[in-house]
Amino acid sequence: MSKPRTRRVPVAMAAGQSGAGSWLRGIRFSGFSLVMMGLLIVAVVILAPTLRSLIEQRQQIADQQATVDQLKSQVSDLKSQRARWNDPSYIRSQARDRLYYVMPGEISYLVIDDRPPAAKAAEQGPISTKIQATKSDWVGSLFGSFMTAGLSDATPAQLSGRGGTTPPTPTPTPTPGK
Repeated sequence: MSKPRTRRVPVAMAAGQSGAGSWLRGIRFSGFSLVMMGLLIVAVVILAPTLRSLIEQRQQIADQQATVDQLKSQVSDLKSQRARWNDPSYIRSQARDRLYYVMPGEISYLVIDDRPPAAKAAEQGPISTKIQATKSDWVGSLFGSFMTAGLSDATPAQLSGRGGTTPPTPTPTPTPGK
């Protein structure tokens, strides 16, 4: 008859150690498993840089494709714009708008600011609380003074309001004590 099977318990487990420690000690590596692990490590070392460069190249291709798509849209926009410039009515309207050209016999009016003066004044507030606008037009009065003096036939005595008399000449007065 056969012998009864007895269960063999490793010595480490019998001493009360954990199951993980005994499992680790129970692993035996054969030559084939060591060669396969070495080949796996070599494959990772060789393939990792190649995969990284592959991913970088894919990213560059995607970036270049996006650039090509953008340039294609710009080309289509420029083609449509060129087609518009081939139309004589579009050229005429652009000359009117941009260069203010008119057709022969037409009169062009250029309105710089079409708001009423009251709306312009209401929009502008005082520049500063300290600086106020002058009540008189000093430029106009200065210009008027020059024009009056330059175009008048009157003598300086007449302009000063003394009439036709000559101004009195000052006489020296004696100083006391001399």
